[in-house]
Amino acid sequence: MARILIVDDDEEVVGTVYRSLRHLNYDVVTAFNGQSALRAISETSPDLVVLDIMMPQMDGLEVCRRVRLQSNRAATPILFLTARGRLEDKIEGFHAGADDYLTKPFDIEELELRVRALLRRASVPEPAINESQPAMVRVGNMALNPRTYEVTIKHKTILLTPVEFDLLHHLMSHANEVISSERLLQEVWNYPPGTGAPDLVRVHIKNLREKIEPSPKAPVYIQTVSRHGYTIRPLDAP
Repeated sequence: MARILIVDDDEEVVGTVYRSLRHLNYDVVTAFNGQSALRAISETSPDLVVLDIMMPQMDGLEVCRRVRLQSNRAATPILFLTARGRLEDKIEGFHAGADDYLTKPFDIEELELRVRALLRRASVPEPAINESQPAMVRVGNMALNPRTYEVTIKHKTILLTPVEFDLLHHLMSHANEVISSERLLQEVWNYPPGTGAPDLVRVHIKNLREKIEPSPKAPVYIQTVSRHGYTIRPLDAP
């Protein structure tokens, strides 16, 4: 049974999410501020954290950053559930290390779908590495290491977050193929068709470009094909 931690200073929101997830037979733990959230993460080892941003003492962004710095918790999926809905807020949330972002007021069925998708993605075992499956995925002068979550480009090595790794790995594994946001939501995030927000893809593409591109505003690796999606260019960048 998956264990989910709900963190929010609004008791009504906690109660609503708690009842919904308990109805789906998840083991649910609650916390009402950032400090108690960090204690609960340490003591209960949740499989997923549903986290508010605006809380007293320590906000959700700081909680997320601190979790991502813990080697034994860094891959724990984190879903922000917050009233902060501007694109800038989402970018800040994803920079802090969030895997997904849902704004209040929210639809409980959409929350349940996103929880299921995050848990499915987190539980997929890493492929075995053997003689027929090399450790590195290579496209042009990019080499992606599944063991370390690092991408090396022209002797520069960059550490990726788990969700950035998943997205880049998928694009590199389909080099030359144009993949739509909808398809990425299904194949990388495991969302059922018609669910998930294209903003999720756009923000993570932006984050990846800021890490790997020589000039993020003029990308040479991750190309946008207008109205169709994204593709990896299998050529050495200048």
